[in-house]
Amino acid sequence: MEYLPNEKLLDLSGVRAIVTGGAAGIGRAIAARLSAAGAQVLIADRDAEQAARAASELSQKGATAVSFAADVSDEAQATAMVARAIEAFGGVDLLVNNAGIYPQKPVMDSGKEDFEKIIHVNLMGAFFAAKAAAAQMIAQGKGGKIINITSIDALHPSNVGLAFYDASKHGLWGFTKNLALELAPHAITVNAIAPGGVMTPGTGFFKGATPEADETFRKFAARIPLRRIADADEIGKVALFLASDMASYMTGSQVVVDGGTLLA
Repeated sequence: MEYLPNEKLLDLSGVRAIVTGGAAGIGRAIAARLSAAGAQVLIADRDAEQAARAASELSQKGATAVSFAADVSDEAQATAMVARAIEAFGGVDLLVNNAGIYPQKPVMDSGKEDFEKIIHVNLMGAFFAAKAAAAQMIAQGKGGKIINITSIDALHPSNVGLAFYDASKHGLWGFTKNLALELAPHAITVNAIAPGGVMTPGTGFFKGATPEADETFRKFAARIPLRRIADADEIGKVALFLASDMASYMTGSQVVVDGGTLLA
């Protein structure tokens, strides 16, 4: 096997990547890290305007980035997303399944439609995107990488009201492991990242919003052994690691990035 010098290990030049849910939060941080390492990035998101803005900002920094409006819970849109990456870049080498929703609602107050909505986005969406991307990777014959963003809730529940979210993330972790087995003969690795609390617009973990939000922020951070909530870029850096040759012999693994939350 070729010995790569350290400066080449994180070089993603020539890598053609898709990041779902890439317009904001963790997805945007991942897209920024991948593009900074030289990857060409398609930012896919339901919010077309925000996705276009994120891609434009990366392009202004010298990156090759395009946007695509897609709801990955719809198989046709997930397939079209991959087709757009092929059109823009000539192929697909890396997929980051980051798109996800996490409404909080107790089981006893929920109906079938609540469960289906979360499963369709968080689990089926990852399946649709992975199937389409993996088919292209197999056709290319050069291997590839899939990174699924799960959650520490794939391992341990964090709050009442997240039963359906937890089910989807446990499912995504199981899907990651089995897909890794299936795609290994094609030199396609499949790994996961399990974040804990992360400061993003979606989670609402931001200081200074309201006194109530600040108190929630303080209480949550106090439960974490490192006594702080993660910055989205701290997930982006781990995604860069898994996307790079640093993780060349990893597949079917889940990297927990939670500041020690599960230890507590």
